[in-house]
Amino acid sequence: MVRPALEVADIFRAHGPAWRTAQHAHLSLGQLKVMSAIEQCRSAALGGHVLHCPACAHDEIAYNSCRNRHCPKCQASAAKRWLEARQTELLPVDYYHVVFTLPAPISAIAYTNKSVIYRLLFEVAAETLQTIAADPKHLGARIGATLVLHTWGSALTHHPHVHGIVPGGGLSFDGERWVACKPGFFLPVRVLSRLFRRRFLEELNQAHQKGQLKFFGEFAQLSDAAAFAEWITPMRKCEWVVYAKRPFAGPAAVLAYLSRYTHRVAISNSRLIAMDERGVTFRWKDYRAKGATRYKTMTLDAEEFMRRFLLHVLPSGFHRIRHYGLIANAGRKNNLSRARELLNVAPVEPDNGVPAEPAPPTFVCPHCGAAMVIIEILTREQTIRGPPRLRGTP
Repeated sequence: MVRPALEVADIFRAHGPAWRTAQHAHLSLGQLKVMSAIEQCRSAALGGHVLHCPACAHDEIAYNSCRNRHCPKCQASAAKRWLEARQTELLPVDYYHVVFTLPAPISAIAYTNKSVIYRLLFEVAAETLQTIAADPKHLGARIGATLVLHTWGSALTHHPHVHGIVPGGGLSFDGERWVACKPGFFLPVRVLSRLFRRRFLEELNQAHQKGQLKFFGEFAQLSDAAAFAEWITPMRKCEWVVYAKRPFAGPAAVLAYLSRYTHRVAISNSRLIAMDERGVTFRWKDYRAKGATRYKTMTLDAEEFMRRFLLHVLPSGFHRIRHYGLIANAGRKNNLSRARELLNVAPVEPDNGVPAEPAPPTFVCPHCGAAMVIIEILTREQTIRGPPRLRGTP
């Protein structure tokens, strides 16, 4: 694989140290860890191994990856492993893509309340899909959904939304029939939008009453119940963006889509163009424009670029891919087995531990394509750490 001319890691290495010093009071431990991981990814700091090709005698050094979920270089292999596990879960039905988006005022307070608001975004979106699908006026069935959280717009702005991948149908409530949706139509988006808006605002108001929301700066006054009630009122009337795209062209297209979306980070290295005295220049897509004019370039100061990138660091332990309904982890195996039976699909053969075909080599020679072998292990650098501070000392 050809290394991009410019990487996020290059920007962090060049401008990160001075910026961390200037912003030390404003950066979280999670953001600092992400910066450190990306800077060290595939460098001598993490160690690695020396590879040798027996066929052409080519040698090369391969450094270890940081495997941080925010690192642009570490997502391809993670996505591949995740997709391999999903291969056997697809059903021979149409799949639909539904997107739930938060309005700008809620997105603004979400940055300082990530755990609460991102969790509500997942839970309310899943509840909305399952509630409307269960209504006999629409589908009258139990459905499943995979939801993926994205928190960014193309220009790296904070824009929380979830992408839902949903089979076009579900199990009847007695489990005796597969109920398919109408061809080319899953659920009415206007109905989804109304219920999503009402339920999200109800849950957000409850979170405020329980003291789970924190407000700072220009939003500090929202800590007061009366001020919060006044702030939330206009959002009961504005339109919330929920939309559904056309069904995918078969299960293979679903997997192709998932491979691009499940492990995506705020910006890929391939979108970076240059880093110079003007700042960092990158490609972005303006969704308000049409046609070829959508694709534009933007230049930000290196400090602003890093700030925007780190807006999207998720809380520690927060899962950005979740499964609900029929494909929730607890009942997935039995539900999919029953769905295949009703759809007259051959059951998935159990894994007996024997691979169907030999696994491809882990390391391939870039010159002749032969498998390379590890001839030496390079240990990672040992960081120098000071002794722990005594309790009560500055």
